[in-house]
Amino acid sequence: MPKVSKTINRIIDANINRAKEGLRVCEEITRFILRSRSLTAELKEARHKISILLAALPRAGELIKGRYTLSDVGRDIYGSELKRKDCRDIFFANIQRVKESTRVLEEFTKLDNIKTAVAFKRLRYSIYNIEKKVMSRFSSSYCRR
Repeated sequence: MPKVSKTINRIIDANINRAKEGLRVCEEITRFILRSRSLTAELKEARHKISILLAALPRAGELIKGRYTLSDVGRDIYGSELKRKDCRDIFFANIQRVKESTRVLEEFTKLDNIKTAVAFKRLRYSIYNIEKKVMSRFSSSYCRR
């Protein structure tokens, strides 16, 4: 496989993982803090949709082979990632991560499968809607230390 293809595999793999991890964090907040069955179900469905879309990619079986976490130059770059003031802040940071990752997935899956790219775009827009619903449920009393 050409080097460019391996690099694209790494990009897709990293963003699949980032999106699913971010969704899981958001799902835990809606489940245990907001105690919303419907929002939890929407986030879980979005997370599972990523797995379904991944399976549709011709390169799906090759993604993990290109994973080099120990030598990843972005691994030890933290920025504001270590600072969170409350659960709303945790939700916001993670939902941003999900939106960014699904955008990257939309762009790079265009190289393999336009239908999958369009599905990632739809998923991203559904995440925007879920974000709006969740953020409206937070009050100042949630998640304070």
